[in-house]
Amino acid sequence: MDAYIPRTLETVLQRAAREFPAVVVTGPRQSGKTTLLRHLFGPTHGYVSLEAPDVRAAAEEDPRGFLAANPPPVVFDEVQQAPGLLPYVKEGIDQDRDRAGQYLLTGSQNLLLAETVTESLAGRAAMLRLLPLSRREAANRPQAPLPWEPGGGAAEAAPSSIRDLWASFLRGQYPELVARPGRDTTLWHSAYVQTYLERDVRSLRQVGDLSQYQAFLRALAARSAQLVNLSELGRDLGVALNTVKAWLSVLEATYQVTVLRPYFANVGKRLVKTPKIYFTDVGTLCYLTGLRDPEHAASGPMAGAIFETAVLAEIVKALTHRGVDPQVYFWRTAAGTEVDFLVAHGGKLVPVEVKTSATPRPAMASSIRGLQRDLGDLADPGFVVHPGEMRLPLGPRASALPFSRL
Repeated sequence: MDAYIPRTLETVLQRAAREFPAVVVTGPRQSGKTTLLRHLFGPTHGYVSLEAPDVRAAAEEDPRGFLAANPPPVVFDEVQQAPGLLPYVKEGIDQDRDRAGQYLLTGSQNLLLAETVTESLAGRAAMLRLLPLSRREAANRPQAPLPWEPGGGAAEAAPSSIRDLWASFLRGQYPELVARPGRDTTLWHSAYVQTYLERDVRSLRQVGDLSQYQAFLRALAARSAQLVNLSELGRDLGVALNTVKAWLSVLEATYQVTVLRPYFANVGKRLVKTPKIYFTDVGTLCYLTGLRDPEHAASGPMAGAIFETAVLAEIVKALTHRGVDPQVYFWRTAAGTEVDFLVAHGGKLVPVEVKTSATPRPAMASSIRGLQRDLGDLADPGFVVHPGEMRLPLGPRASALPFSRL
């Protein structure tokens, strides 16, 4: 049996279970939702998976009888498989509204689950999200402040070579791959994509030609961290724009991608409005783009996109696993001035630039300084994240931050 990897979300989850009658934990498949709930609540809660067709049918056909046979406190896993159960969960909660932690629910399809939870459990359920492991979680280290918070970045990661870093990008951060170093990375990601296609794509959208959808996935991965024109993408693939939008919505709904939108402010500049798309797990991105070798990944044309994806994933996981809804944007003017990420924090915006060079220089912070001039007091001091190990100032309001300390 694999050793349990502690998750940052534990504290938030336990607090929510003490305060709400129901807690819903969503996130991509294999991110560790079931393991987390069974580890924390196994001694006190029953457990039922709704994946099996006979269990799902029992829940849908006789929900009151099903709930009577599985009384609270109980964990219902993959509850989006039986959305008709939720109104009856609400009915059960309302019989004892003050009893916290009655129902703990998991789901891997945000599109369906968010709608049914909003309709059925409004005011009765806390919604949390569990993503793949952060690097801090993977190293089984205690929680530390974010780098822009007091004391942030004080904990130093164990030093590793640049090759080890890029090898970890190819592997990704899903718990099974981290817990089992001997697992074949390519085989695991191949099985994950296939299983995900079969289970989730077909249940959310009617996809007649899976090979065409796989071509869409690979084309989207090749455009990761770039401005993505969906009309052009559809033309390249020979599919309609509405089909591309529908397929992208499936990826968002199942937590496979993050759609990053530009930050708008009235600064007298014409800003680009096209979104950027990043895969949730950098290992998925590397698999879909055919990268299998760390040196090739580090020196090839996808290096910048891979490193950006890894940095964004760490920012989003650090916030999400503390129960915070991440507000992350990018900044790009029509003239081409760009800052990779703007992280909303404490009423301010923290600019973050990503560079693949391990030797930070003041010139790398020029876009951050331009943004700070444009946004004034709204912009906080910024960071240039790089793969090396040096943390040093790059000017009055910018500093270099090693990826290992993010």
